Amino acid sequence: MSDLTQMLDDFRLTTAEILYRLPDHPDLLQSYIWQSLDRIPDLPRLTRFLDFWERELDGPLHSVRVAYVGIVEPADWRQVDALFTLH
Repeated sequence: MSDLTQMLDDFRLTTAEILYRLPDHPDLLQSYIWQSLDRIPDLPRLTRFLDFWERELDGPLHSVRVAYVGIVEPADWRQVDALFTLH
């Protein structure tokens, strides 16, 4: 199924920032970014990934923040006011 077809079927580009504790240093948090097309609002792909994480990986989850792109719309176009070149 193409990306456009999935987006028309309630799939959206979903990004999750996953904070987890390091197994050897539980006071430290590490960040992991996960991104995929997922169905909103159920998020079945993210849920499967987080279930896998808890079942198979050693780093316990601390928190998960989720963001997603809205409905399909034309590309955003903006005119550039200035162009700078740095050496």
